[in-house]
Amino acid sequence: MKEVSKLMDYRPDIKVIDATLRDGGLVNEFRFSDDFVKALYNANLRAGVDYMEFGYKGDKEMFDEDKFGPCKFCDDDYIRSIVGDNNTDLKIAVMADVGRCNYKRDIHDRSECPIDLIRVATYLHQIPTAVDMIEDAKSKGYEVSCNIMAISNARETDAKVALEILGKSPVDVFYIVDSFGALYPEQIARVADLYGEVAAKYGKKLGMHAHNNQQLAFANTIEAVGDGVDWLDATYAGMGRGAGNCAMELLLGFLKNPKYNVYPVIQFIEKYMPLVREAGAVWGYDFQYLMTGLLNQHPRTAIEFTKQGRKDYSEFYKEILAQE
Repeated sequence: MKEVSKLMDYRPDIKVIDATLRDGGLVNEFRFSDDFVKALYNANLRAGVDYMEFGYKGDKEMFDEDKFGPCKFCDDDYIRSIVGDNNTDLKIAVMADVGRCNYKRDIHDRSECPIDLIRVATYLHQIPTAVDMIEDAKSKGYEVSCNIMAISNARETDAKVALEILGKSPVDVFYIVDSFGALYPEQIARVADLYGEVAAKYGKKLGMHAHNNQQLAFANTIEAVGDGVDWLDATYAGMGRGAGNCAMELLLGFLKNPKYNVYPVIQFIEKYMPLVREAGAVWGYDFQYLMTGLLNQHPRTAIEFTKQGRKDYSEFYKEILAQE
């Protein structure tokens, strides 16, 4: 049984990361107004959030700048236009996706850059490149985390090998990523034990990034808290790809640390999130995302189902069942 103190008390080591611009950007092509981003930055400051993820370091040779907003690329000058010198306790993060960024060119030395944390995202088969990216970011002076995606599809033996490789790297944090929203709290507990054993061996921290396909993003995140995971991702109003993510308002309401204040989050959501939905962004739990979560599949088919405005859920279920 979990220690009650881990849920009733607070741990000063816990860090909350706002991923609204990055994961949320996947549902609106990262087209956030400067007013939205500045207001989000200020809300995070007032709420006591530890890190704000601005988006991706996308490779401009791979992605057309005209098709995306600035948070797809996170140029240093763009981030500075929002945060200035950022003389605050809120740290700035970006995600570098293996195979989709030119990290040697586009991630500059920390001394020249407003970014504090580089979040390397990788699949298991990309671990060697991920390690090179981690080493590159560390040599440039950054904090570095590694998000191992689609862990629900991984063999335990493969995950152990990958964690051992990462443990020997200079990465600071391993992330459990339930990319398909397929895991249940009991499974999160077992995965956290697996990750935690390697993290303890190499002196690393653990993080959790959950998706809400089965309405378990919040439940899985607080399960992870009870299992000793310290770095927790969330987004305002749960905004994120497909079914979305653990909601910031739920997470800050749960955490007992007096440094966190949920009220600025509520204020921001009230003022800004309806405007994002009115502009056409769609996210959140729905039957099609439940189905891909149940079948442990990537939600791309459910996202396309949503874009087409389909409502024939039973037919969709048969289609994706045939892909098993």
